[in-house]
Amino acid sequence: MIGKEIDTLIHLLSKLPGIGPRSARRLALQMLKQKDHLLMPLSDALRDAAQSIKTCPICCNLDTVSPCNICSNNERDKSTICIVEQIGDLWALERTKVYKGYYHVLGGSLSALDNIGPEDLSISGLVKRAKDTEVKEIIIALNATVDGQTTSHYLIDRLQYCDVNVTRLAHGVPVGGALDYLDDGTLVTALKARSAIL
Repeated sequence: MIGKEIDTLIHLLSKLPGIGPRSARRLALQMLKQKDHLLMPLSDALRDAAQSIKTCPICCNLDTVSPCNICSNNERDKSTICIVEQIGDLWALERTKVYKGYYHVLGGSLSALDNIGPEDLSISGLVKRAKDTEVKEIIIALNATVDGQTTSHYLIDRLQYCDVNVTRLAHGVPVGGALDYLDDGTLVTALKARSAIL
């Protein structure tokens, strides 16, 4: 019923996270309706991104310059490196405008089910960076999943011979969270990680 080009567009859109076949059809139709204002500019932006975006050789972030704008910013705190699983996690932390150190993107987490081992992640580059005399603290900011916890334990083992403090993000009750609506795992973690206030 539809041309091969439209079918290909719908198929490619449906491969994006959170976009199913029906959403992909709606998106494709909207883009085709606004060909000059939406489809063509999007096409140009995708082509430009594919040609100009590079992976930072230091932290594995994506940027149009190498090293990335974060790694080349000398005003950031050289004493801390925050480890994240994915680039989206780095972007989320940057949105807070609180953390002023550097990052290291692993590119995922260890997973026996997905056959992802240490050699598939950028761990050796992290260990090399951790041995830099200016680095005093490594912050582990991985997802609170089984794979994230496994990866955290592995990183702690690998970093124990580096002269750095290894910390991790706090886990537990979120701001604005009601205890009655939290899952058991979050409550257990919050109780175990409680801290003194007086």
